[in-house]
Amino acid sequence: MSTNLLGELSAFGLAIGFSPLHIGLLLLLLLGPKPLLRGGLFVAAWLVTAALAITLLLTVGHSLLLSMDKGSDHLTGLDLLAAGALLGLGVKELLNKNEEGAGPPGWTRRLDQFCALPLPLLLAISAGLQVASPDDLFLFAKSASSLLSAGLGRGQELLATGVFSLVSASLLLLPLLALLLAGPERMLPLLERGKQWLFAKGDLLVGLVSVALAVYLGWQGIEGLRLA
Repeated sequence: MSTNLLGELSAFGLAIGFSPLHIGLLLLLLLGPKPLLRGGLFVAAWLVTAALAITLLLTVGHSLLLSMDKGSDHLTGLDLLAAGALLGLGVKELLNKNEEGAGPPGWTRRLDQFCALPLPLLLAISAGLQVASPDDLFLFAKSASSLLSAGLGRGQELLATGVFSLVSASLLLLPLLALLLAGPERMLPLLERGKQWLFAKGDLLVGLVSVALAVYLGWQGIEGLRLA
C-alpha cells in the first residue's frame, strides 16, 4: 500500500470518527457504571460497523466492475457529490453554532436518554447513526473508491480496511485506553472536563473539518473533470 493511500484513508477515517455524538456517548458510558465493559462494547461495535461498511462497498464495487481511476465518471461524480454534502454540513454546523451562542448544542440534551437505553439497543442505534448521515456515507464510499482505484489484492484490501477502521475509531479508543491504563481516580475528572469541552466546541470543529474536506474533494472532482 502506498503512503498516499494510507494518508487518504486516515484522513477520511478521522473525519468519520470525529462524531461529537458518538464521542459524547462514549464519555457518558465511561463516566457511568461498568465503564470498561460498556465502553469497550461501544468501541467494538464502531469498529465492526466501519469494517462491514467498507467491505460491503468494496464487494459492490468489484461485482459491478466500477472504474475508480482518476477522471472516471464514477470517481469524479463521487468526489463532487461528497464535496457538496460536506460543504452543506460544514456551513450548517457553523451557522447553527453562531445561532446557539454560548448554550450547549441541542443534541447534547438527548445523550442521557440514549445512555439509559439497554446496551444492545444503544449499540444498534449507534451503528445505524454511524452510517446513516449522507456525509458519512459519502466518506465511506470515497474510502472504498480509494481502495478500488489502488488495485490491491484481497489480502491487502482486508488489511487496509482494518487500518481504516482502527483510525476511524482512534478518537474513541483514546479515552477508553486512558481509563484502562490510568484508572478511574485519575481519569474521571479529565473525562468530565473533556465532555464539557466537546459539548462546547464539537459542532464548530465538525463544521471546520467538513468545509476543509469539501474543498479537498471539490478540487479532486475538478481535476477529474479535466482528465475526463
